[in-house]
Amino acid sequence: MTIAASGISSSTNPGPAAPPADASALATQREMQARNSKARPLELLPDVHPRRIPRHVAIIMDGNGRWATRRGFPRIIGHRHGAEVAKDIIEQCTDLGVEVVTLYSFSLENWKRPADEIDAIMEIYGQYIVSQRPKMMADGLRFRQIGRRDGLPAPVLKMVDETEALTRANSAATLCLAVNYGSRAEITDAVRALARRVERGELKPEQIDEAAIGRELYTGGLPDPDLLIRTGGEMRVSNYLLWQISYAELYVTDVLWPDFGAANLHAAIRDYAKRSRRFGGLDEAEPV
Repeated sequence: MTIAASGISSSTNPGPAAPPADASALATQREMQARNSKARPLELLPDVHPRRIPRHVAIIMDGNGRWATRRGFPRIIGHRHGAEVAKDIIEQCTDLGVEVVTLYSFSLENWKRPADEIDAIMEIYGQYIVSQRPKMMADGLRFRQIGRRDGLPAPVLKMVDETEALTRANSAATLCLAVNYGSRAEITDAVRALARRVERGELKPEQIDEAAIGRELYTGGLPDPDLLIRTGGEMRVSNYLLWQISYAELYVTDVLWPDFGAANLHAAIRDYAKRSRRFGGLDEAEPV
């Protein structure tokens, strides 16, 4: 895996002029549109073959607090701006034909923050998922929350359950929010679930393989992330999707999350599209 560190300048330059889309690119876009009628990658990123668009984009949305502090605002203002940015980035991903977007919204470690900040974050989260229901339905987005439910406020859990039920049949794309999430806890929960199945006689230890573990993870049924984006410049993955990002391409930008826009996302995907993903092998066909 490689890491691309980029500042603001790398995300504001448009991509190179692209030749007219060939038959292969047009056919791939039509395949995307059969699942998601909004997909228009050739309009948004004409210099990237649609086959090079990642299926699953995972994002560590870092920098809300720093963004606010640098401007003399309370940290919660940064979280509110970050929620607005999330709406735009989700829509951009949907329009690009990305199938799954997973956002690291609140970690298990975030409970260490001041109580008033946590309360405000939970309020923003509840408001967000309720306010976005019409948009999710219009765009065919299936909503899914991953993470432990214990400790989350009952009103928030009610909103989550209602939104998941409402959008369950949607199939254009999946929006996955990691809330009260930690990857080590996720793996621990998966191992416990498998142990209980062995204890009940439903499974033999020798039947436990990577696929069995994957099915028990919170993300069971979703493709692994192809691209992991981290904003805010920190060079770590912060206990996020450790199992799932084994072969993800990493892209780290200094841009703080409230400043992260469509041009930044496009820069990340252009960078991803140029990479050769060998998955442990020696060679791969050249990028399209």
